[in-house]
Amino acid sequence: MTTCQPDLPKVTSSLRLLLAMLCGLMISGRGIAATPTGQAARPNVVVILSDDQGWGDFSLNGNSNLETPHIDQLARDGARLERFYVCPVCSPTRAEFLTGRYHPRGGVYSTSSGGERLDLDEVTIGDTFKAAGYRTAAFGKWHNGMQYPYHPNGRGFEEYYGFCSGHWGHYFSPMLEHNGQIVTGTGYLTDDLTSHAMSFIEQHREEPFFVYLPYNTPHSPMQVPDRWWDKFKDKELALRNRDAEREDIVHTRAALAMCENIDWNVGRLLKTLDELKLADNTIVMYFCDNGPNGVRWNGGMKGRKGSTDEGGVRSPLLVRWPGKIAPGTVVEPIVGAIDLLPTLSDMCNVPLISKQPLDGISIKSALLGKPEERADRSIISHWNRKISVRTQQYRLDHTGKLYDMQADPEQNQDVSAAHPEITSRLKSEAEAFRRDVVANLGQDDRPFVIGHPDYRFTQIPARDAKSHGNIKRSSRHPNCSYFYNWISTDDSITWDVTVDAAGTYEVEVYYACPASDVGSTFELSCHGARLTGQLTVPNDPPVVGAAEDRSPRTESYVKDFRPWKLGRIQLPSGPGTLTLKALDIPGKQAMEFRLLMLTRVE
Repeated sequence: MTTCQPDLPKVTSSLRLLLAMLCGLMISGRGIAATPTGQAARPNVVVILSDDQGWGDFSLNGNSNLETPHIDQLARDGARLERFYVCPVCSPTRAEFLTGRYHPRGGVYSTSSGGERLDLDEVTIGDTFKAAGYRTAAFGKWHNGMQYPYHPNGRGFEEYYGFCSGHWGHYFSPMLEHNGQIVTGTGYLTDDLTSHAMSFIEQHREEPFFVYLPYNTPHSPMQVPDRWWDKFKDKELALRNRDAEREDIVHTRAALAMCENIDWNVGRLLKTLDELKLADNTIVMYFCDNGPNGVRWNGGMKGRKGSTDEGGVRSPLLVRWPGKIAPGTVVEPIVGAIDLLPTLSDMCNVPLISKQPLDGISIKSALLGKPEERADRSIISHWNRKISVRTQQYRLDHTGKLYDMQADPEQNQDVSAAHPEITSRLKSEAEAFRRDVVANLGQDDRPFVIGHPDYRFTQIPARDAKSHGNIKRSSRHPNCSYFYNWISTDDSITWDVTVDAAGTYEVEVYYACPASDVGSTFELSCHGARLTGQLTVPNDPPVVGAAEDRSPRTESYVKDFRPWKLGRIQLPSGPGTLTLKALDIPGKQAMEFRLLMLTRVE
């Protein structure tokens, strides 16, 4: 794209606007798009996405076990979409929101180890709004790729603070990242993410902004400050899951406490918009990424997180746009996460720039109280080769059973025999999706990228590595795991990588090692380049997380891994295997390993 000026970070917003109007372009891809005379300013956008919060985890949906007044107010002040569908798990929903396309089209087939990455030929909502002159930011759980250009900074978000993995091991002042650099968070993570979003909004109050706020809760570990836990730790629950004997009450109480914390943070953010006098020109959207992460009350629906049944994929969608969306609007037609990009683009008069066809449609007219006549549509739910099809009235489940969701919202009665034509049609849609979209999903030969020319930092975590020999992973869930039991010089850790830009890279190793085991010599190699160094400084932190967990976890606990500067390595470009091995181990183990950080040396 041609620009009319080089980057002008010190230019005032007024001058940036004037220059943009004169040029009809953006300044360095970061400035303000021209606003034609007489038109109102484009609306700001704030999209809030919670993690593992089910449809039933809101008082607005009838759950008397908790109170979510600020989120409920969004529904009263704006629109509530009665039948909104996401994916059964985290990364696919994020991919569909980002692209307006079903997640298998973008190569997303897993929640970890590279399978969560969104293909680089996909155009995101961040790309779209940035190209239109919006200031763009994301704060929270990304979960669609870590190494640039899969990183949020490479997908249209100029500001990013949070973590790129699928889950995080500790929620109190944890290790995070800010635009690629590792930092330490401040306080409870959900609060911290909200505070960063509020600061960004205040900083860019004079410019149109697009803020994506993907929270990390109520995803496990089930950690929440005492202020919210104390209300729930002994609470009797009036509403229980349809299979009440399977419900873990302590887990449910923790989840509800985390949901009330989310609501408090939503209130903080909405108050900021009010105080800055931005509320009337800001679209606020709230939804969840999948069904609940536990067996708890969810309106009697069948399924939870991981399921393609109604309870695994139905989410609330609330949209507030004062003066445009009438208070108390209810949208009845089915809508999916694939519809959010085209809808927000339409509402903000932002051109779609994807060259690939979208699966989603704009629902702007329905939100504005002017629903268009449309033929009955189908929305596909897919995960782990299971495919379900939802129409306005029916759901075909992954086994081929048909349910009348209007007469039987709990999916108790298979009516496929009574409706053979509908069953046949929906089965054909499911098979076409399997054949045309899912067939080759998971055949992944994409290497992990090191040293993209547009980015200095590359984080290479244990999550993405393969271990060899005796080395063990701290959990079967790779996302926030580390390696231990490194006891032999025959052991190694490897990554399939490609170096995009040849050059010199500073290498830091995030590790733990007691004083009795220091002294091992390590070698990092790739493309024939080698770097060796001896670990001489102990770092023996305790495992943390258990003391803060309100309910037992299955994921890894974490440690305060510290960086050790291994040195500098000259890497040629091209594909290869990045290998970390110990050349000698004088103690019982080489070290415990969390990640590598490679920084290009200018």
